Amino acid sequence: MSLFKRGEVYWSYFYRDGVRHQYSTGTPNRRQAEAIEAKLKEDVNKSRFQIAENDPNITFGQLAERFTESGSVRPHHEYHLKFLKPYFGDAPVLRLTKSMADEFRGLRKATNPSIKDATINRDLSVLRHVLYWGVDEQLIATNPLARMKMARERRTRRQVVSVAEERMLLPAAKGHLHAMIIAALDTGMRRGEITSQRWEDIDFSRRLLFVTRSKTPEGESREIPLTDRLLNYLLQHRQSTGLIVSYKDEPVRIVKRSWKTALKNAKLRHVRFHDLRHTFNTRLMEAGVLQEIRMALMGHSPGSKVHAIYTHIELPVKREAIEKLEKWVKEQHKEKENKEQHDASTEAVRTESGPSLHDTPAAVRGKAGTQSVEEEVARGGSPGASRKAQGRDRRNGRRTEGQTKAAAEVRRSQKDLRGELAAVDLRIGVKP
Repeated sequence: MSLFKRGEVYWSYFYRDGVRHQYSTGTPNRRQAEAIEAKLKEDVNKSRFQIAENDPNITFGQLAERFTESGSVRPHHEYHLKFLKPYFGDAPVLRLTKSMADEFRGLRKATNPSIKDATINRDLSVLRHVLYWGVDEQLIATNPLARMKMARERRTRRQVVSVAEERMLLPAAKGHLHAMIIAALDTGMRRGEITSQRWEDIDFSRRLLFVTRSKTPEGESREIPLTDRLLNYLLQHRQSTGLIVSYKDEPVRIVKRSWKTALKNAKLRHVRFHDLRHTFNTRLMEAGVLQEIRMALMGHSPGSKVHAIYTHIELPVKREAIEKLEKWVKEQHKEKENKEQHDASTEAVRTESGPSLHDTPAAVRGKAGTQSVEEEVARGGSPGASRKAQGRDRRNGRRTEGQTKAAAEVRRSQKDLRGELAAVDLRIGVKP
């Protein structure tokens, strides 16, 4: 028995690891004292095994600070927390509700009317991620937004760079950006994967590139066969160690300014650098490469597909896919060149032969009229006189044409009359 009554209240005495603990329960009721003693022993056990205790009054700002200090934070977490802290920072975590999330969504739209639901969904997904982290660390008892639903996102058309645009973009891109564009179009790698790629990860003898630093676990350690264009570029700039893409011997982090300049110099529409990755995927699809092979080359997660864990794309299949891609791109380039040559030859023939088949009758008459006026002026007459003469010729032509038609009608009438008289003579027996 560890409960003893001293005066009017019960006291609890017990030992843990050879240490004597004594606490006053503060109540004369024995049943309440037993419940309090059980809670005291539980708290001592938690402190003994260094189990964190839930704080029901912890605010989201405090929880976010501990999340940032834990080392689990990623760059996109820090970006979205800049918008979450001003609104949710002072609110107790256990008092967060779905209505507060809806108010945050409305505030974001009021502040920036052009913002999309997908962007706000990313904000709220980081909020929910931090709350789940707090549950895992036993800093909070439960996640109050565990059942929060995100807004439905509208599907947007993904930009794809055409072969013609590629031919205009590559000459406009200089230095490290030129290399990054070739790598993105021929491998489908992300910008961060390209800028982190090292010479040690290139196997020139087997024409393979090994992606060792990726945004997703599925993207790491994947092998991509090299195209002829990318292989030739790497051979020309080959080094033993170091980063493949660098600027003044420093790692490249941001290409927004140089990318914008290249688009401006090439006179192209606005596309993102990440759209080059979509272009790689689209070209593979148009070349007839299966979805599983495209996912393996690009480092996409297989998601919840059945038997996806047992699926492995062998290297020969990847090589075949890259060969199909190269063949498709060459065909597109050849078709573009043939079209340009055909257009140039057609324009040359049109210039030499005068009016083309595509010219309208009005345009031809206009050209003829202009030529006749010029000839009249060259003979010494004025354009006005020439036009008057042309009018008289047309009136005389119409008059002559009418007279010819009338004469033909008279001849037909006489011939018919002679035929009828001959028929009458035959009937009455008169010899002609």
